[in-house]
Amino acid sequence: MARPRALSGIQPTADSFHLGNYLGAVRQWVGMQETHDAFYFIADLHALTVHPSPAEVRRRTRVAAAQLFGAGIDPERSTLFVQSHVREHAELAWMLMCETGMGEAGRMTQYKDKVARLGESAAGVGLFAYPMMMAADILLYQTDQVPVGADQKQHLEITRDLAQRFNSRYGPTFTVPEPYIVKEVEKIADLQDPLAKMSKTSSGPQGLLEVLEEPGPLRKKIMRAVTDTGSEVVADPENKPGVTNLLRIQSVLTGTPVPELEARYAGQGYGTFKKDVAEVVTDTFAPIRERVVKLLADEAELDKLLAIGSARAAAIARETMASARENRGLLPKV
Repeated sequence: MARPRALSGIQPTADSFHLGNYLGAVRQWVGMQETHDAFYFIADLHALTVHPSPAEVRRRTRVAAAQLFGAGIDPERSTLFVQSHVREHAELAWMLMCETGMGEAGRMTQYKDKVARLGESAAGVGLFAYPMMMAADILLYQTDQVPVGADQKQHLEITRDLAQRFNSRYGPTFTVPEPYIVKEVEKIADLQDPLAKMSKTSSGPQGLLEVLEEPGPLRKKIMRAVTDTGSEVVADPENKPGVTNLLRIQSVLTGTPVPELEARYAGQGYGTFKKDVAEVVTDTFAPIRERVVKLLADEAELDKLLAIGSARAAAIARETMASARENRGLLPKV
């Protein structure tokens, strides 16, 4: 029996993934290789909406790919590629834009949130059209299941709507994807503001735990993490959000239930607890970092791996686009 095809992507908008990225996406993608025909891509075209420099785009694309390989994405079991290496993404996005109403696109909450924060001048046409490009990303590969969290459900809904609309108007063309609800991961908070989500856009350097950070700075960040009054290591999101956040980090990385951790540290205070959390984090990230450093030291080999993935992806994308062009009435090229 064929495995369901799954697809997901990540933007190269930072010099390192952080703990939230790792737990919420990367680690789960690694696990999905066992159950799915997995396609993962570096969303470099999507990243252009925030106006990175050309050098940043190139560097961060390679760094993102190296981190995915370093974390366990296996090129023999998954297809990992760069979005811009498959030109059909942009072509299909235009087709889907032509099928999308202005009001429909304007209701996307992520666009509205960005406009509210930054103003319309900062939220350009690319951001407005982002959901249609995301729909193209998914539909190009006849994707069965899309890993989604709460913040992406609306984008998958418009993808499903556009697939059904195109199929109804022009004939069967696209698989209508279903959501694949990823395992719920405890929200990881900023180390310096445990009431805020750990985020590359809003967290300061001391609030982020970055995958590619050296062990020494990682330990210092955890030892300096905001805790709470008292000395009991107990989970209490309202009164002890800092300790609760560290307990969640240790729990999710070790698979140890929080109550078991609470019992382990009864009467020990914050010092021993923080040292153990730091050890768990560095033990998790250190081998990934070592593999990433090795991959980035040989850019030609890394680019070769990405070229293999892009060739696999492009072969499927070309088939889908051939069908979309024919069904839409575009004259074939002789």
